[in-house]
Amino acid sequence: MAKAEMKNEKVKIRLFKDNARYKGDVFVGVNGRSYLIRRGDEVEVPAEVAEVLEHSAAQDEAAAHNGAL
Repeated sequence: MAKAEMKNEKVKIRLFKDNARYKGDVFVGVNGRSYLIRRGDEVEVPAEVAEVLEHSAAQDEAAAHNGAL
């Protein structure tokens, strides 16, 4: 997908929420714009924000697996 198309596209996401580590809102900054995303609610965000969150989750998973070795 082209960057211009991604910038205009909106996607629905829901961030995991619990009462321990994953209870606070999540801050995301992309290209000088700031977003504060509430956990546990379905929200609509620009596709580029969803992509940043996906990359962050992948990095967290990779770090968890590397630490378990």
